[in-house]
Amino acid sequence: MAATLAFKPVSKHSNLMQSFNPNYSRGFVMPYEEVFAQISNRRLLTDDGHQLAYQVIGDGDETLVLANGLGGRLYAWLGLIERLNPRYRIISWDYRGLFESEGASPDLSVHRHASDLLAILNEEQIEAAHLIGWSMGVQVSLEVALRQAQRVASLVLINGTYGQVFSTAFQPFLQLPRQPIVLHGLMEQLRNRPTLLRFTRKGVRWPTEALFWLRKATLGRRQSTLTLGLRQYFRDVSTTDTRAYLQLFQELDAHCVYHRLSSVRAPTTVISGGFDYLTPAAQSRQMARRIPNAQHVNLAMGTHFVLLERPEAVYQAVNKHLTQSRTMTGE
Repeated sequence: MAATLAFKPVSKHSNLMQSFNPNYSRGFVMPYEEVFAQISNRRLLTDDGHQLAYQVIGDGDETLVLANGLGGRLYAWLGLIERLNPRYRIISWDYRGLFESEGASPDLSVHRHASDLLAILNEEQIEAAHLIGWSMGVQVSLEVALRQAQRVASLVLINGTYGQVFSTAFQPFLQLPRQPIVLHGLMEQLRNRPTLLRFTRKGVRWPTEALFWLRKATLGRRQSTLTLGLRQYFRDVSTTDTRAYLQLFQELDAHCVYHRLSSVRAPTTVISGGFDYLTPAAQSRQMARRIPNAQHVNLAMGTHFVLLERPEAVYQAVNKHLTQSRTMTGE
C-alpha cells in the first residue's frame, strides 16, 4: 500500500509554482489543500501542554523535515517540494507561538523548538530524518543534530547561521555601534508599546504591497516568485502574534552553537546567497569549515530568499546532497 501511494503526485497542478497565481486571491498563495494532492494537517500536544500544528505530505520511504525560517511557511518550499516528489515523506510545522501553533508559551527558545521537532518525529514514529533548515530553521536543525545525532540522517542548512544573529547580521557590509544591544532594545520597544506595535504590523506590508501593485501595473501577470513570496510573508507575519515573532528574533540571538559545530556528525551541505545581508555568506563558510566534511554551495547572486529566487539551483544542491548521503550510509 505504501509503495503505491508513494508514487501519487504530490501536486494538484502540472507545476507546483502555479500556486503563486497573481490572479488568485489578489496575488497570495493558494490554500495548501488546493495545492497538494496529499497533505495531512495534524496537531500534537507537547509535554508542556502546547498545541503544535504540523503538516505531512506524501509517504515516501525516507523523511525530509523542512524547518522554516522565522515567519516562513510551506509556500517558501514549493519549488523544492515539487522537484523532490514523490520520493520522500515531507514534514513541516508552525513554530510554537506563530500561525496555527499560536498560544502563550513561557519558552520560545531554539532549544524548545528542537524539542518540538523531536516530539513530532516521535509522534510519527520516525527514527531518523533528513533536516533541511532555512534561516531560523538552520539553528533549530543544528540543535537537534547536536542533541540527538541518531535522529538526523543528514543536514542541509540554507541561508542561516550558527547563532547570535544580532551580531552576525549585515556583516561585513555594515556594523552598527553596539549592534546587538540596539536591536534587542528595538525588539523590546516594539513588543511593549501597543500603539507602536499596531503601526508596525500595518507598516511592514507596504513595501511589498507597493512593489506588487507596481509590477502588476507595468508587467500585468508577470510577477516574480520572489515578489509574491515576500508579499505572502509580510501578510502572514502581520496577522500572527507579532509579540511572539519579535521575541523569536531575540531567542535566535541568544542561541549559539559555534563552539559545538565540530561535533556535528551528520553529512552536511551549507547553501548561501552572495547578497544575503541577514545571514551573510561568511557565516555559511564558517559553518562549512567547522562542520566535519561539510560541503558549501554559494549562489553568488542569491539573497536571503534563494528558495524563492533559485529553486532549481537549490534543488540541484539538495538532490546531490541526498544522493551522496544515501551512498555514504549504503542505502
